[in-house]
Amino acid sequence: MRPRRALLNLAALGVLAVSVFPVYWMVLTAFKPTTDILSETPTFWPAHPTLEHFTTAVGTPGFWTFWGNSLSITVGAVLLALVVALLAAFAVARMRWRGRRAFILMVFIAQMAPWEALLVSMYIVARDTGMLDKLSMLTLIYFMTTLPFTIVTLRGFIAAIPPELEEAAQMDGCSRTAAFRRVVLPLLAPGLMSTSLFGFITAWNEFAFANALIIKNQADRTLPVWLSSFSNVFGTDWGATMAAATLFMLPVLAIFLVLQRRVTSGLIAGAVKG
Repeated sequence: MRPRRALLNLAALGVLAVSVFPVYWMVLTAFKPTTDILSETPTFWPAHPTLEHFTTAVGTPGFWTFWGNSLSITVGAVLLALVVALLAAFAVARMRWRGRRAFILMVFIAQMAPWEALLVSMYIVARDTGMLDKLSMLTLIYFMTTLPFTIVTLRGFIAAIPPELEEAAQMDGCSRTAAFRRVVLPLLAPGLMSTSLFGFITAWNEFAFANALIIKNQADRTLPVWLSSFSNVFGTDWGATMAAATLFMLPVLAIFLVLQRRVTSGLIAGAVKG
């Protein structure tokens, strides 16, 4: 068993190295001087690290505007998805009503569907309703994108909470709403955190819809779209691009590090229960 376990650990380390290396190279390039970036001989550690590229990225016109656009869209979509999914998941997990199984099947199908396939139809809807070049349209699209996963995950959590806890609270004088708020909601914290993180990552990194629906009003672009066009008359500034991409990664990394334990347990529990 020991040789087999050693081989599995070695394979896991290999997968980890392949997965982490692009991120390492991005951060490394952000700290390299331009001469080292353009050198034919690659270096795996900056001999003379510099913050020049970060200054260039942050000082680029519109950087903080696009940062704010991405943040507002992402937070709005995640909050909407949590509220709607929480109500839908509770109805599916706790109540028995006609069409319940069909509704669950539709949610699973929606979760598996590639949302990029709806890009053309979404564009037509946005054009015909006057929602092109509006951040509210992106917020609604990201909300719909993250909603199925949020419903499925929270349904598993709610189903894993014994109904007797709510019944005991109601016997003590709580209404059904108060029992849900005081008993069920605190127990759903890991699920809410894990689904929030997933929704945040999905909306924060989305490119296709943001690139297709924000056309004329360039001030409403998001960071992923802005990063794709980060260049100057002499070509792409790779140092500043990697610095901007590193800054773009920081919010998700910070949230994940803060919520790591609860998120991990939340994803596992939501996947195997219910």
